[in-house]
Amino acid sequence: MDRNFARALVLVLKSEGGWSDNPADPGGATMKGVTLANFRRYVKADATKADLRGIRDPQVAAIYRRFYWDAVLGAELPDGVDYAVFDFAVNSGSGRAAKYLQAAVGVAQDGRIGPATLAAVKAKPAGVIIDALCDARLAFLKRLPTWVTFGRGWSDRVRSVRVQALLMSAQRPAEPVAAPAPVPAPPKVETPAGGAPAVKPVPPAASSGGKTAAVTGILVLMAGALAAFWHHVIGFFGSAF
Repeated sequence: MDRNFARALVLVLKSEGGWSDNPADPGGATMKGVTLANFRRYVKADATKADLRGIRDPQVAAIYRRFYWDAVLGAELPDGVDYAVFDFAVNSGSGRAAKYLQAAVGVAQDGRIGPATLAAVKAKPAGVIIDALCDARLAFLKRLPTWVTFGRGWSDRVRSVRVQALLMSAQRPAEPVAAPAPVPAPPKVETPAGGAPAVKPVPPAASSGGKTAAVTGILVLMAGALAAFWHHVIGFFGSAF
């Protein structure tokens, strides 16, 4: 992703270091990873080593963005994969880095990252691609005749790239937190003029024993009437004798 360019550039420059003019290095004199040949190609045609040593940071950033980051479509690659391919391009050429990426995702290796390569990259987990790319890159470096001289530094660099790229691939934007559900307001209580809340009478629940009580009352009345009738009958016959 393009937002990773600044971070990736810092990591690349840390690996590249400052001034170097090792006779065993096929790239020759370099400053912050920029060779004298590339400085002459991209900045000043008749530049000397002294000119290269004085390269300014904006020039360094412009060279890395245009001829390495953009060359491998860093802005279109997933987090972590972008840095792994970018560092490979700086160290071994953008064409080779593109081919090794294409091999890692199983598409034709033409050295030009296009729609087919991007689709294949996005269809695979970033961590799987990073591991495959770093493994293949290290294997390539080990086959070089200069491995004896630079192998330890290259091995450390690929190890660092793998770690940093995997960390970048694991970072995700924070998931939005859902807002808590609003608490319902308490029911509104009517207040009369006096200020005290009005209490509404609650109607009594219908009792299932209402019918039983009514029948019992009727039976009691009938028993009372019958008792009174027998009292009059006994009184009448008693007076007759």
